[in-house]
Amino acid sequence: MAEEPVHETAPAASHGKSLSAIPFLVALASLAIPGLGHVWLGRWVRGLAFFVAVGGLAVTGYLMRGQVFTSVSNDPFGRLGFAADACSGVFYLLSRFLEAAGPDLSRAAGDYGTRFIASAGIVNLIGMLDAYGIASGRRD
Repeated sequence: MAEEPVHETAPAASHGKSLSAIPFLVALASLAIPGLGHVWLGRWVRGLAFFVAVGGLAVTGYLMRGQVFTSVSNDPFGRLGFAADACSGVFYLLSRFLEAAGPDLSRAAGDYGTRFIASAGIVNLIGMLDAYGIASGRRD
């Protein structure tokens, strides 16, 4: 009696689906905690660099009493500011504790602080895209 060849297409297909979820999870981890996706991928130095850069920008902006945008805004620039601020991940959540005095936009430092906070989110967004690219094999 001849044996039929074993086809392993079903497990390989399901394995491929689980691997395609990893870049998404790495990106989500990077968005939540800056640099975590790089640490997950074994890129400790790059992960630490993103954490220090995003954290430094955000905390400096809070100490300068920059404005942290909320999700409730009728102004398109307010919504854009919220999107930039929220991309700083865990540092956006910490803003309620670090910016207890509220914004002080009457001084130039407060206005610069607002820019620092938004820049932290943009840097973290770049880090998230970099981690996604590495996890998906598109970058080194």
